Amino acid sequence: MNTRSLSFRLVTWYAGVLTLVFVVLGSLTLIFLRHYLESAVLDTQARRARQIADTLLASVDRTGEQAITRQVEELYSPQVNDRFIRITGTRGRVLYISGPPHDGTFVPADVARPEAASFDRQGVFERRESVRSGSVLIGAVASRNYIVEVGVSTQRTEETLSQVLLLLAVGLPVGVLIAVSGGFVLVRRALKPVNRIAQKAEDISQHNLSERLPVVQSGDELERLSISLNNMIARLEDAVQSSKRFVADASHELRTPLTVLRGELESLAQDVQLKAHTRESLGSLLEEVDRLAEVVESLLALSKLDAGEASAERVRFDLAELVTTTAEQMSLLAEDKNIRVECDAARNVIVEGDRSRMKQVVVNLLDNAIKYTPNGGNVLLRIARESDNAILEVADNGVGIPADALPHMFKRFFRVDDSRSREQGGAGLGLSIVKSICAAQGAEVDVTSRPGGGSCFRVRQPLARGV
Repeated sequence: MNTRSLSFRLVTWYAGVLTLVFVVLGSLTLIFLRHYLESAVLDTQARRARQIADTLLASVDRTGEQAITRQVEELYSPQVNDRFIRITGTRGRVLYISGPPHDGTFVPADVARPEAASFDRQGVFERRESVRSGSVLIGAVASRNYIVEVGVSTQRTEETLSQVLLLLAVGLPVGVLIAVSGGFVLVRRALKPVNRIAQKAEDISQHNLSERLPVVQSGDELERLSISLNNMIARLEDAVQSSKRFVADASHELRTPLTVLRGELESLAQDVQLKAHTRESLGSLLEEVDRLAEVVESLLALSKLDAGEASAERVRFDLAELVTTTAEQMSLLAEDKNIRVECDAARNVIVEGDRSRMKQVVVNLLDNAIKYTPNGGNVLLRIARESDNAILEVADNGVGIPADALPHMFKRFFRVDDSRSREQGGAGLGLSIVKSICAAQGAEVDVTSRPGGGSCFRVRQPLARGV
């Protein structure tokens, strides 16, 4: 999982905020529930104390204080019901106090007596009394010179709160997990249009700038972003097309004057009356004209490739036979530098594409290898099958390519200064032509090299169907 992705950060933030909200709400729920339960219990005990005061103590003058004890036991049974009842008379004399409850949650004698100043105007005093074994909620009423206290242990209240706490402890993680899972699904669905836009953007290159990104009909920033990017691609398409038209037109228009210029210079060079240094100058001019003509032809070839000409003719042919024949045709160029060219070709490596263009790929790569391999070096051409692909490798033991230059080798007009001097190299368009032809043929080309250790150009092209 990518922890730096937008979806991960959104889900993490959502989970954190949701957990915090659930914890706060759970805590507030427990506090409110505790207050509500204790208030309800205290109110109940106060009403029961008022009932004892109004019913039993009202007739104390007629029945006597001794009868109060019997009546409380008969009517309320405090021990059986786990209640605390105490009736205190004048001068602090205890008229009645209940015995220990059956559940043993508290000892009645440990409950402190209330002070007279603690009662409100209605003669009621509700309190929470701590004892050795826990706490007791007591409602007390002062009436007719008597104080009636009725209480109950907080054990049941604490048990209820414990059950609620357990429910929250179990339900909170489950609720957060469900909410986060739903949030993750929603985030993934929300970002799915962004992924489609990114995938489509990866497929758009200078060869298919007419393609456009999908527009999400959402009416929000995402839709505006899609429209803005499509407008930008449209502007880029206009700029690239204008550049291609300019290069194609310029290359085409330059061919004729260069041809005329070469002819005129050759005619002048044949004049026997010219001085030697003038003849040398004309030779240098002819070399520069030839170099310029080569650049123009390369630019024109690139323009045609950009226009899709390389994919116009697709036939089945044997790549091994094509490479072997081309290597034999270029053997004289290698012999001039005493370079040994070896060809290791498998049989019947059938591919589908433009045969003449693929031959141009072999010529450019082999010419490049011979050009930058020192005298007495070796060049190896290898044709093989790998899975469903045909592999063409052109390897040499020449000067090699620096590591920082490898990513730029197929860019137009790129040259490595220390190994591709003006005297040795061309204009830096040969490998660009190779790259364009391979892209049009559905092939891939890459290079591996190290300075002083030679270079290896590798072309991977799918085999023809049914092979």
